[in-house]
Amino acid sequence: MSPRVVIACGGTGGHLFPGVAVGGELHSRGMAVTLVVSEKEVDRVGLAGETRFEVLRLPAAGFGQASSWRVARGLFGAFLQCQRSFSTRPPAAVLAMGGFTAAAPLLAGRLSGAALFLHDSNAVPGRVNRLLSRGVQEAFVAFDEAVLRLRCPRATRSGTPVRPQFHPGIVPEAARAELGLDPHRPVLLITGGSQGARGINEAVVAILPPLVQAIPELQFLHLTGQPDFERVRASYGAAGVAGVIRPFLHEMDQALAAATLCIGRAGGSSLAECAAMGVASILIPYPAAADNHQSVNARILADRGAAVWLPQSEAGSGKLLDPVLRLLRDATARETMARNVASWHVADAAQRIATRILGSLKTGVQKGPETCVVS
Repeated sequence: MSPRVVIACGGTGGHLFPGVAVGGELHSRGMAVTLVVSEKEVDRVGLAGETRFEVLRLPAAGFGQASSWRVARGLFGAFLQCQRSFSTRPPAAVLAMGGFTAAAPLLAGRLSGAALFLHDSNAVPGRVNRLLSRGVQEAFVAFDEAVLRLRCPRATRSGTPVRPQFHPGIVPEAARAELGLDPHRPVLLITGGSQGARGINEAVVAILPPLVQAIPELQFLHLTGQPDFERVRASYGAAGVAGVIRPFLHEMDQALAAATLCIGRAGGSSLAECAAMGVASILIPYPAAADNHQSVNARILADRGAAVWLPQSEAGSGKLLDPVLRLLRDATARETMARNVASWHVADAAQRIATRILGSLKTGVQKGPETCVVS
């Protein structure tokens, strides 16, 4: 029977999709993989049709999303569920991708003797990863800056894994035609993630008339999230602007391939997908993100010339128009930014993580000092 690796990756697409990417790599190398996810709709939709993995769904409440009592009760119930599953077939390793679904599998994995690992895609690691990093063998990070907030024997800059369909080889004209756009006209992609982003939606709608007046040939692919879909679609109609308006799009690889420029949030997984596709972006971080981690991500990439960073308060006051026009009109600046963000991406992130995990199973868990060593 193949060794079992458990990957805790539920709760958001930013945790789920990198976990699926690593799981696919481990599965291709003969490992049995169990994904531990939440009962949220994003996990059900994201794993629809997936047959490579066993899936364990945990009911849990995230930190900051419920009362302390509900969080504790959810964590205890999730821990017992993991413990029952692990007692039947103990995992050789547990990899936590962050978020509230990570805690119980790591704790249960430690009791079962599994090698423990974590991944964090943000410059400021999440609360669960920070709390549990002391007990893991190795942490995988996308930003070097994350290492200072973790307490573990070793940290490896692996990058953030993306699914195989995210690669720079997709022809933009073909992607545009597939999405119902004119293959030969520029495309502005607006996305706020799987749930949408009202702040971004409102900022873009406010600049539609002057933007279309300045660049009449511009096309819009606007992913609004379900709550704002009808409102945004009506706003485009009222402004007399045509566009492909969707609440959500599964084929984000096609959307990014079609984009001349992207406006979006600054979560680690979304940034990795943009980087994998080599897309110039204007980043509007979610202002209520835990520890303001999206703003930190955005500043780091902006300092490297890999994106433009604009706080939501400024975007909403009309200051979004200038950087949009500048980048759409200046192909050289846009292409330089695209190259810079592509150079930050680690194309073989899933393979690197899988290799480190499998290597640990052959050599055994090695204890190290209580500080991270970047490799």
